[in-house]
Amino acid sequence: MSEHAIEFLRGWIGEKVQCQHSPIQIEQAETLAKECCAKAAEAGILLEDIQEEVGDIQELIASRLEEAAEEGNSETKPDTPAE
Repeated sequence: MSEHAIEFLRGWIGEKVQCQHSPIQIEQAETLAKECCAKAAEAGILLEDIQEEVGDIQELIASRLEEAAEEGNSETKPDTPAE
């Protein structure tokens, strides 16, 4: 994958994939994947270039959403129980 495509994907995911306090839904990942594909096309990046490196974009975004949710949960929970 071209360096331009890698930079685009990293930046886009970093901007759009944030911790959600509601359960992760497949529709959310699907919507974000479609938006990512559209923005990549606007930037002149072929979908095939991205998929060659990361595979299914929707699956990648879903996993990033799950990671962000787990990080968000661990940040909101104290390390030690309250007394």
